[in-house]
Amino acid sequence: MIQLFLILEILVFASASLFHYGFFVKGYEHQKARIAESVIGVILLTGLIVSLVSPGQMRTAGLIVQGIALFGTFIGVLTIIVGIGPRTKPDIFIHACMIVILIAGLIVANGIAD
Repeated sequence: MIQLFLILEILVFASASLFHYGFFVKGYEHQKARIAESVIGVILLTGLIVSLVSPGQMRTAGLIVQGIALFGTFIGVLTIIVGIGPRTKPDIFIHACMIVILIAGLIVANGIAD
């Protein structure tokens, strides 16, 4: 179940990065947001790889990478609040989705014993 959350989270962050690249819709490009979302996606991918290579470390990897991703997402929310980051409705929506899925993933990872 942790791996499913990691895959979903990777897809969400990859999609957000592509969104800020202008891949889906022009006009929402934002380089710093794109970079941050890409970095978080790679961190989540690293956790997924660790969980596949070393299943005994799945819970630990899930907790660590999702915790880092949640922290990074909160930084993104802070940039929206203070006006540094993009403040569009899609940005607010995607950050809310990111927070919900990351918290759910952390709850799942926390509930599974090693």
